[in-house]
Amino acid sequence: LDADNYETDPCLKEIRRAENYSWMDIVTIHKDKLPNYEEKIKTFYEEHLHLDDEIRYILDGSGYFDVRDKDDKWIRISMEKGDMITLPAGIYHRFTLDENNYVKAMRLFVGEPVWTAYNRPADDFPARKQYMKFLAEESQ
Repeated sequence: LDADNYETDPCLKEIRRAENYSWMDIVTIHKDKLPNYEEKIKTFYEEHLHLDDEIRYILDGSGYFDVRDKDDKWIRISMEKGDMITLPAGIYHRFTLDENNYVKAMRLFVGEPVWTAYNRPADDFPARKQYMKFLAEESQ
């Protein structure tokens, strides 16, 4: 993907069409750009899940998504300019900046955005149960 030309990138346009990502916005996470920066950073780092997929495309800067594997151990995913990630509904995760303390990311959604995060424990949601079933099937 071409993060410098995301507005006209045909690859991004095709991904959005194919995956039905009809809504998007851009968020800049930096102390001078994000209102309530300290509070938001703590919230992003709290282990949580969502009931919908979380799709992020890094336009500038860098950071880390931490996710839990099937054995409930952390896996750290380094994200930098040009990277895109889809975290499936029901996966426990968190986000933090790296030493640069800056990231600009596109947030993509299917339909209207849903921002609700459910902090751990949130094992009773159907999205979590479906995700755990997927992990069990993948490990067979």
